[in-house]
Amino acid sequence: MMWLLLAFLSAFLLGFYDVFKKRSLRDNAVIPVLFLNTLFSSLIFLPFILASSGGWLSEDSLFYTHSYGWAEHRYILLKSVIVLCSWLCGYFGMKNLPITIVGPINATRPVMVLIGALTFMGEHLNVWQWVGVTIAIISFYLMSRSGKKEGIDFKHNKWIALVVLANVFGAVSGLYDRYLMAPVGVGVGLDKMAVQSWYNIYQFFMMGIMLLVLWYPHRHRTTPFHWDWCIILISVFLSAADFVYFYALSQDEAMISIVSMIRRGSVVVSFLFGAMLFHEKNLKAKVFDLALVLLSMLFLFIGSK
Repeated sequence: MMWLLLAFLSAFLLGFYDVFKKRSLRDNAVIPVLFLNTLFSSLIFLPFILASSGGWLSEDSLFYTHSYGWAEHRYILLKSVIVLCSWLCGYFGMKNLPITIVGPINATRPVMVLIGALTFMGEHLNVWQWVGVTIAIISFYLMSRSGKKEGIDFKHNKWIALVVLANVFGAVSGLYDRYLMAPVGVGVGLDKMAVQSWYNIYQFFMMGIMLLVLWYPHRHRTTPFHWDWCIILISVFLSAADFVYFYALSQDEAMISIVSMIRRGSVVVSFLFGAMLFHEKNLKAKVFDLALVLLSMLFLFIGSK
C-alpha cells in the first residue's frame, strides 16, 4: 500500500505545480519559462549528484544518485526527449486554455497508460478498476461538451490538440518510467534518483539550445518574457512530485496504470485554484465532469486494495 499513498502525495504536489505553471505563463513567453524550469530543477538535483560521486552520501541514502556510463545514460536521454516534447505541447496548451479545461483533460492520460500497460507490461485490471477507467472515458466526452460553452471546439482547436498530444507523450513517458526502473531482465534497472536528476539536466541543455535558436532571435516579435517568482515554485513542486512518483514506481508491487491514474487526481487542486484564483467560467458543468474523474479514482483505489 505504500506505493498507493506515495501516488496520492504526488498527485497533491502535482496539482500545485499546474497552478504555478498557469500563473507563470499568464501573458508570458513559454520557452523562457520552460528553460528556467529546467534550470532550477537541475540545480535542485545537482548537489545530490556531486555528493554521491564525491562519497559524501551513503548508498543507503534516499537521495544517493548512482553513476552510470553511456550504456545507461542513453536511456535517460531518450526519457528527456519524450518529457520535453510533452512539456512543450502542454505549456503552450496551458497558456491558451482555462486550467479548468486542461486539468480534467490531463486527468484522462492514465487511460492511454492503461492501454500500454495492458498491451506491453502484462498488467491486469479487476472489475472495480475497469469501471473506474470507463467512467474516466465518459468524463472526457462530457468535458468536450463543457468546452463548447466557452467557444472551445475540441475537434478543431489547436490548443486542445496540443494538450492531447502532451498527454500522449506523457503516457509514453509513464510506461517508459516503469521500464527504466524495473529489475534487469524485465527492464533496465536504473536508480530512480539518477533518472530524475539526469533527465532534468539533459532537458536544461536542450531548452538552452531552443532558447538561443528559436526564441531569442525573434523575442521582439513574440510574447515578451517577464520574471515571475512562481517560476521557481514550478520547479520545486514538480521536482517533489516526481521524486515521490519515482519512489512509488520503485516499489516491486506498484502498477503503473494505477499510479498514473491516481496522479491525475491533481486536477482537484488545479480546479479549485482555477475557480478561486483565475475566476474561470462555466464551473457548474465542469464540477460534474470533475466529479466523474474523482469517482473513477475512487473505483481504482477500491480495486487496488
